[in-house]
Amino acid sequence: MPLLDNPAVNALTGQAIGCAMEVHRQLGPGLLESVYAVCLVRELRRAQLHVLTDQHLPLFYKGEQLGSTLELDIVVNGTLVIEVKAVQALAPIHEAQLLTYLKLAGYPIGLLINFNVPLLKDGVSRVINKEKLRSSVPPC
Repeated sequence: MPLLDNPAVNALTGQAIGCAMEVHRQLGPGLLESVYAVCLVRELRRAQLHVLTDQHLPLFYKGEQLGSTLELDIVVNGTLVIEVKAVQALAPIHEAQLLTYLKLAGYPIGLLINFNVPLLKDGVSRVINKEKLRSSVPPC
């Protein structure tokens, strides 16, 4: 079953978006990314999801590990990466950034969530790592 049709993945992304909507409903637009990230983590954990924050991903270049790391904002249930933004508008580079993180870390799916919008549905983008499409995803 393709990732797009996977009920567990769809349920997980739906649950995460619901948590983000609650944060947006409570706070509205106009705050810093760090504020939204902390509140989103709280909501995700209240929903009894397994949440890791500020996951450092080692950076490799031509097979050599460099001293730098990339930082994933939020990882949910070992499957979903959430990149939190609070910008005037999402740009293609934001989606490219998340897709690169997914590929480098080996995660199948991500959500790009921009809280700096009047309606949160206009600030959510689902990003799929097509290299990681598979029929079995860790259970939610």
